[in-house]
Amino acid sequence: MKFIGAHVSASGGLENAPLNAKAINANAFALFTKNQRQWFSPALDKPAVTAFREACEKYGFTPDSILAHDSYLINLGHPDAEGLEKSRNSFNEEMKRCELLGLDRLNFHPGSHLKEISESESLARVAESINIALEKTHGVTAVIENTAGQGSNLGYKFEHLAEIIDKVEDKSRVGVCIDTCHAFAAGYGLKTAAECERTFAEFDRIVGFGYLKGMHLNDAKKDVGSHVDRHESIGLGTIGADCFKWLISQSFTDNIPLILETPDEAKWAEEIALLRSFGSTK
Repeated sequence: MKFIGAHVSASGGLENAPLNAKAINANAFALFTKNQRQWFSPALDKPAVTAFREACEKYGFTPDSILAHDSYLINLGHPDAEGLEKSRNSFNEEMKRCELLGLDRLNFHPGSHLKEISESESLARVAESINIALEKTHGVTAVIENTAGQGSNLGYKFEHLAEIIDKVEDKSRVGVCIDTCHAFAAGYGLKTAAECERTFAEFDRIVGFGYLKGMHLNDAKKDVGSHVDRHESIGLGTIGADCFKWLISQSFTDNIPLILETPDEAKWAEEIALLRSFGSTK
């Protein structure tokens, strides 16, 4: 089964996210469970949790088709003790929100060393942050997203992801989300089927498909190796359609959320249909 959807709005109530996903004929979706520009939000009450769970059941969304995303403010590799503690507390809260909502994975950007500590030291802090969160929650997997490598951001190399995973104690509850735009911007070839074969063979060798818990399917506005994170609609960017045709044909993209974060929301239904059509030509 291919779970294909988009990062939809939960404005007006979390129960609106599955409704918005259904409206674009998605069978997967991503969402923020709180305002992504705020550190903390009021605790979820029972009516909100019930409404979300009932909406997911009504529209046929199961936990393996939903990819929650944490706040953009969180930096689990923060070099400063105060910033690190604040990030950890916020991340722990987000993991607990997922647990309450019945979601089994939380997608997050690994963080940044801010040019104040080494990459390895910052990656170790990310892993320690995950360990702390896993000890305080149940049933939710921490899903590390690769990055484009802008500034001092971590996670633009597959080796970074592997280094974090290596230091996580409960490896059954850590995973990875690969964003195609980010990977391309970081220097991984994706324009042709042959390039995709090489890139994902490298991913499997360094990280392993067993850790792949979701993907963000985004074309790119900038060329390979730009380290600039600018998404484009499928087939209209510098990656092109062949990458996505190849990905949809692969078994490692079965039964995980495949999420659009492309810039034109009005095209999401069309893009979802396009991606599904790639599967029908196998």
